[in-house]
Amino acid sequence: MTPRLAPPDPPASPASRADLLAFLDALGIAHRTVDHPPVFTVAEGDAIKADMPGGHTKNLFLKDKKGALILISALQSTTIDLKSLHHRLDCARLSFGKPELMHEALGVTPGSVTAFAIVNDPARLVRFILDAALMNHELVNFHPLKNDATTAVSSSDLLSFVRALGREPEIFDFSA
Repeated sequence: MTPRLAPPDPPASPASRADLLAFLDALGIAHRTVDHPPVFTVAEGDAIKADMPGGHTKNLFLKDKKGALILISALQSTTIDLKSLHHRLDCARLSFGKPELMHEALGVTPGSVTAFAIVNDPARLVRFILDAALMNHELVNFHPLKNDATTAVSSSDLLSFVRALGREPEIFDFSA
């Protein structure tokens, strides 16, 4: 029986796009990246998404009233009711995290928030939640730490990425 190898070490924070893609390669995760002009909203990326199969995302960086940080990666069409979400997540009331806090915690700036940013949170201070509807897609698409490109990976490989960072994926059904 072949011994199981330990996953490679993640890149030092803050990781660059090249660091992230090299880490995906080291994990054996197939990926495809498409460069495009920077996009800052879900709507701005509609033309780009037309040529990329899979689930397209919206990513929310949130802070609760007690200081807990949460990153939600959801299917772009998923409705997320921030007014009541704290009850379902068993946390204090939620608001959007400030850009400075986002950069400090995840190494990214507004418009570039992405599931891949958890690579920049080795202490796992940010709670990471994946939308169940997103995970129903074979391919999922995220910015590779900057909003001037989109990278597609399989949803199962996204889970492998999360686990390689020492996290157990938290998949949440926002439609329930």
